[in-house]
Amino acid sequence: MNPDLSWVLNDVLQVPGARHAILVSADGLLLASSSEIGRDDAETVAAAMSSMQSLSRAVAPFIGAQAPGRWRQTLLEYDHGWIFLIAAGTGAYLAAAAAADVDMEAMSFRMQQQVTALGKAMTTPPRQDAGIDV
Repeated sequence: MNPDLSWVLNDVLQVPGARHAILVSADGLLLASSSEIGRDDAETVAAAMSSMQSLSRAVAPFIGAQAPGRWRQTLLEYDHGWIFLIAAGTGAYLAAAAAADVDMEAMSFRMQQQVTALGKAMTTPPRQDAGIDV
């Protein structure tokens, strides 16, 4: 049974300019979403965010360091807004959309606060059996 994590997403949306937030498993499953986004759209975005974090990790050596370190956050900028993606425990990610004029520091800080406060509640272990007979 998954705990109701909507309160985490609602708190993230308290930042002026924040629009939507979702919680995603590493394999792209939607774990929770804010009320401002429809389920179908949230599931589509969840799958894309899973791919985005994977891509972000893959290009880490591009920063030029011997050991690029741990991935922390991915930001995507569009004409009318931002998408923030951060790790939210083992196997889980928190993604949020915001307006172009959002205070980026406040948004990142709020997301990190929620991830830190939740710890294990936001951790999703890898699935061992996807229900597929081989």
